[in-house]
Amino acid sequence: MPTKLPDDGTLWRTDQLLASGRNSRAIARHVRDGTLVRLRRGCYARGQWWRGLDAPARRRQLISAHVLGTLTTSAGGFVYSHISGASLHELQLWRVDYRVHLTQNGCPSRISHGRDVVAHTRRVTSREMCFVDGLPCTSLERTVVDCCLMFTVPQAVILIDHAARLGADLGMIRAQCGALAGRNGVLALRRALELADPRSESAGESLTRELLHRLGIAPPELQYSVLTPLGEYRLDLAWPERKVALEFDDKSKYFDYRPTGEVLFAERQREKALTEQGWTFLRIEWKHLFNEVEFKYRVLRALNRGARG
Repeated sequence: MPTKLPDDGTLWRTDQLLASGRNSRAIARHVRDGTLVRLRRGCYARGQWWRGLDAPARRRQLISAHVLGTLTTSAGGFVYSHISGASLHELQLWRVDYRVHLTQNGCPSRISHGRDVVAHTRRVTSREMCFVDGLPCTSLERTVVDCCLMFTVPQAVILIDHAARLGADLGMIRAQCGALAGRNGVLALRRALELADPRSESAGESLTRELLHRLGIAPPELQYSVLTPLGEYRLDLAWPERKVALEFDDKSKYFDYRPTGEVLFAERQREKALTEQGWTFLRIEWKHLFNEVEFKYRVLRALNRGARG
């Protein structure tokens, strides 16, 4: 009985593993020792590969697992939608689960989709459908609407900001929102559309803006440019009249392109140049967004100091 997995591939159906010379006991043993991970009924992933994936990649691979696992049993007639549609469009998602979402025009078949699948029933027009990586998916705009109807306002703001950066037609989304008046969840969609701004460059910035709005703090300028003797610098969020800058520290910006030491040195030089011109800096991390009282105190204290200056 083979003890190693096939050299090629990362996802397999049960019948493929059986055809490679394993029996059900060997498959179960591979799952117990972590060599295989069972993603859904009838579909397994190479354990080491799966454990190396981040959350967005896992969500996309679970869709692939659904495609592979239902290849010989599904009658089709559905499109991937909601969180799964957002995953295929590579939209930023926050605090969502790993279930596969699909939408079909008629009622779900009598054959169960499984506990890992959420089947929605709603008409999808040809204009609201596209293919992403060869898979049928709701369009960018329809995906945003579907997601926001089941999201909180902060989740919806993150999603719409990113969709707008990717070129989503906000006018089309607003029209769909208007047609959904009275529908459950439409309030989050409406409020997120009011706050939407494609200039937000990260989920953290979007979440910060939503919190500032909810706390009744004057809205900042986004991606505000300041000229200094060392060059022009851009601030994530700024109140220019108070010379207060709020920077969201997302660790990814320190690792994307240049060595960490070089980036940190540039950040210090930038902040020093702006401080010498009278700017006050607030550095915010994810953890600060969940202590709203302290967050509000820090921002208002900085703004009041700026007003006196």
